[in-house]
Amino acid sequence: MKKLALLLPLISLNCFAEENKQDKDYSIGLGLGAMYSGIGTNLSFVSENDLKYISAGCVEYSSRNGSTCGFGAGWIKTDLFGANSNKHGFGVYVSIVGNESYASYTSTTEGVEYYEHDSDIYGAGVSYTYFMNGINKSGTTFGVSVHATTADFEDSYGGFFQVGYQF
Repeated sequence: MKKLALLLPLISLNCFAEENKQDKDYSIGLGLGAMYSGIGTNLSFVSENDLKYISAGCVEYSSRNGSTCGFGAGWIKTDLFGANSNKHGFGVYVSIVGNESYASYTSTTEGVEYYEHDSDIYGAGVSYTYFMNGINKSGTTFGVSVHATTADFEDSYGGFFQVGYQF
């Protein structure tokens, strides 16, 4: 009877671990960078060697103009170059990357009319992400990315540094 009392917690723990392993096909992250649409969060679908995510965050804040917030999506793979570990990820993404404002003037018979234009800037780019514990485990992420943008008057390229945590 004592053996059964000692064995039962181990069996229960093993079942719980197996259930957690099966349930761990998604991840929620918080951080700064392309994976998080600036400063924000993501919801990721995870496998052994890739991570597909949708993100929401803010890339700018100003007390005068308010904030620039939006969404993004991306895909990161760790087996592109035949690596033996799943810690080095290369990916592609689209995300909000900024905001541009400009003014225009139009001459009319009554005088000059002034218009203010304000538009979000989106970008598409490539990224490198290092997953401290592997792409399919909870842990800290570091990375860098570069992107081309939809800007009309701002720079047509940019990038993010990244630091975050995937739960």
